Amino acid sequence: MNTLFGKNEDRPLAERLRPQSLEEVVGQGHLLDPTGPLGRMLAVGRLTSFILWGPPGCGKTTIARLLAERTSLHFEPLSAVFSGVADLRKVFEAAKKRKEMGQGTLLFVDEIHRFNRAQQDGFLPFVEDGTVVLVGATTENPSFELNGALLSRSQVLVLHRLDDGALETLIGRAETLIGHALPLAEDARAALKAMADGDGRYFLNLIEALSILPPEPQLDSAQLAQVVQKRAPAYDKDREGHYNLISALHKSLRGSDTDAALYWMARMLDGGEDPLYLLRRLARFAVEDIGLADPNALTQALAAWDLYERLGSPEGELGLAQLVIYLGTAPKSNAGYKAYKSAQRAAKETGSLMPPMHILNAPTKMMKELGYAKGYQYDHDTAEGFSGQNYFPDDMARRVFYDPPERGFERDVRKRLNYWEKLRARKAAEG
Repeated sequence: MNTLFGKNEDRPLAERLRPQSLEEVVGQGHLLDPTGPLGRMLAVGRLTSFILWGPPGCGKTTIARLLAERTSLHFEPLSAVFSGVADLRKVFEAAKKRKEMGQGTLLFVDEIHRFNRAQQDGFLPFVEDGTVVLVGATTENPSFELNGALLSRSQVLVLHRLDDGALETLIGRAETLIGHALPLAEDARAALKAMADGDGRYFLNLIEALSILPPEPQLDSAQLAQVVQKRAPAYDKDREGHYNLISALHKSLRGSDTDAALYWMARMLDGGEDPLYLLRRLARFAVEDIGLADPNALTQALAAWDLYERLGSPEGELGLAQLVIYLGTAPKSNAGYKAYKSAQRAAKETGSLMPPMHILNAPTKMMKELGYAKGYQYDHDTAEGFSGQNYFPDDMARRVFYDPPERGFERDVRKRLNYWEKLRARKAAEG
């Protein structure tokens, strides 16, 4: 088939394989199936405004266009990158005229998070009165990037990156269209799907680059890497991906899954994360999630930090990997973290209570006459090295903030605390 601008074969493969119906869309069945939110809207023949949130190349634009066709709405695409207030006014005026003539408008706004807050507010009256059905598309977390008023009038629908099955379907369609199988051995076929990183458009571009090769000989994964260039992983150091991956690293360590933690660390470094940021977070982890269960964890964290500052990258990153392994395999305890938080709450609750007089120094004669230091027992002078005196304010009941678990070094700490508690009770009874 030829078009005004050339042969159909001259169009990019991704464009030629763009789905012509919603049934051809892959990887988003959770939205489009009859029980999904879009499937339910189609069943009643009425669309409400929504935001499509998902990674690049997962079908946001295609889904919006096909939904407009299915519901007989005029499809009006708009890019927030290239549009301003004047463009929006023209779109809304045209939509008003279509509404008067009995046709609705599906306004598709790509990269909607690029509009500022005031521009986003400008959509509200036209969404509320039904002039347009707004379908926004974004790769960024809407809860961070879109204002509350717009979110309250739109349902957020999450699209998935294309999984292995969806990518395999695209390979099959592409091979049918080009008329022959791709010259890929099994390992190369798997590697090609991994290179796509869930992006269907990028995946089809890779396939197009391979489609000009003869069917034989087949390429293995190493040869494939020489033919196509692997793109950098999707990772924005100041965006949600950054926070998602550091959360994954932290929770993998907390769960003592060392291998998973190494993977997330490698993902972050591969995406260009600053190793010093990771070292700061890992030092925090050493005291928050390990603490006195293994006091050496903090020493290891500071040593790895010092090593990286001395060696730099890439040599210093081996120390970072060693630290992740140490922290992942160490016994875990947040008893110190919880004790600190409990003590903070108690300090706020009790205000400005004075320490008991017997533990206050008395550097002047007047202070001695007032009772400062009176009755203080020097712990080292007792048989056990423990006086058992009260160190809380007189008007505050004794509280327990630190409750170490029976794990790691804290098992020994607990024994000491129990021993001192028994001594304290005995000395209190002796008066």
